[in-house]
Amino acid sequence: MAYPLTRDIDVLKKHANQIRIHSLKMIAKAKSGHPGGSLSIADICSALMFGVMRHDPRTPRWADRDRFIMSKGHCVPAWYSALAQAGYFPEEELMTLREFGSRLQGHPDCAKLDCIEAASGSLGQGMSIALGMAMAGKMDNADWRVYCAIGDGESQEGQIWEAALAAGKFGVDNLTVVLDNNNGQIDGYVNEVMPLDPIDAKWRSFNWHVIAINGHDMEQILAAFDEAKQTKGRPTLIWAKTIKGQGVSFMANNYTWHGKAPTAEQCEAAVKELSAA
Repeated sequence: MAYPLTRDIDVLKKHANQIRIHSLKMIAKAKSGHPGGSLSIADICSALMFGVMRHDPRTPRWADRDRFIMSKGHCVPAWYSALAQAGYFPEEELMTLREFGSRLQGHPDCAKLDCIEAASGSLGQGMSIALGMAMAGKMDNADWRVYCAIGDGESQEGQIWEAALAAGKFGVDNLTVVLDNNNGQIDGYVNEVMPLDPIDAKWRSFNWHVIAINGHDMEQILAAFDEAKQTKGRPTLIWAKTIKGQGVSFMANNYTWHGKAPTAEQCEAAVKELSAA
């Protein structure tokens, strides 16, 4: 039986907040990781896991499940938290992030967890994998869908655009890609390092249906996924405008938190702020 999904905005927001808290605690304990993007993608992860995707924690490889690829693999702490909250593994295991021998590596490892669809982290490759899955689903006349999260810094990789060109050509309408546009990467602000604008025009020119949203507005997120599902003949890009480090005042819009773990004291302050939200 599929996981019981909800459209209760307050419930989805609570899951997103817990994703942020878990992500920070995991990264702080590991003393290594990527908090900024994990916080910016949290609302998307909550919506997918608890409100949109068809899946079953008791049968991770259920043939009729929807698939999700975290192409920006360094932000997998957010997805690990969503998986744990849904019951795929105990929440206590989250604190083993990046430990030697842990199933929860710093980037997704499908050889260690059945609930991870693909290894990712070599930027750009996850979207190609998602495209391949979606094309296979079309060939099999399957009704499951494929979702993929990419980053804006990641979108400077040519492989993203090769996959986008192919998906548009083949009209893979069971593929939805979410661009987490938080304007931060390890080297600086995306619009200074290598600007992507005009984002919408570029994707539309590749025959994609583009939906621009506030990536932290749960109602807009759910509406965008619904619209994507109803769009036929071409894939959909959800252009989610987000804030790197969302929810934590001293991390928000600060690219230096792309790949820097908070100290124990900073983590405590951040969790306190999130818990009061």
